[in-house]
Amino acid sequence: MSILEPMVPTVLSVRRIPAAHPDLLRSYGADPARHASLGLVTCDQDDPTYVALDEATKHARVDVVFARSFYAGSAHASGRLSGEILGVLAAADPDEVDEGLRALVRCLEHDACFYRADDAGTVAVFPHVIASLGHYLSREAGLAPGASMAYLVAPPLEATYALDAALKAADVTAAKIFPPPSETNFASAWLAGELPACEAAAAAYAEAVVEVARRPRVDRSER
Repeated sequence: MSILEPMVPTVLSVRRIPAAHPDLLRSYGADPARHASLGLVTCDQDDPTYVALDEATKHARVDVVFARSFYAGSAHASGRLSGEILGVLAAADPDEVDEGLRALVRCLEHDACFYRADDAGTVAVFPHVIASLGHYLSREAGLAPGASMAYLVAPPLEATYALDAALKAADVTAAKIFPPPSETNFASAWLAGELPACEAAAAAYAEAVVEVARRPRVDRSER
């Protein structure tokens, strides 16, 4: 098993509600005046799913109305199909929900994923670069749709150490930093800049996480 080998997410469940009840729509953040249909998805990796939800908004007239990670992660899920996150798309037309779900699943199967930062697969890193943001993550990050962003995630110490390396490696700014612990006990950051800068920052982040995984403790003389 090689370092930075992809850990492809597993889409656990997908369902469409063509004509959702108005009370359900409102409770999950949808607007019954604009939305009638919902698309639901669970997955065993939360951050790739946030990216995939954003990708859906670039391929269909859908809104991300609900997206939440579950506490402690997929290893402690509430059920076989619960995974690590529930994401909900909403649209006026059920066909748009279908198109959004197809784009979401494609992204999870072929693009966004965590990577192994050590040979044993005990440390994972998410050094993902979004070349062009959709209207979900752009809104969450306070950036313009179409902007580039590095979406960086790792366990707490690794994430902190690697974020410093990423910020120093390229001309990027921190759109948002999420210190530990998250619901899944990781930490993350969203860095903004031109696409090459975001790519350089993500590469530096991944390299730093791998370094910590390889040598968790160093002598004072090496610091």
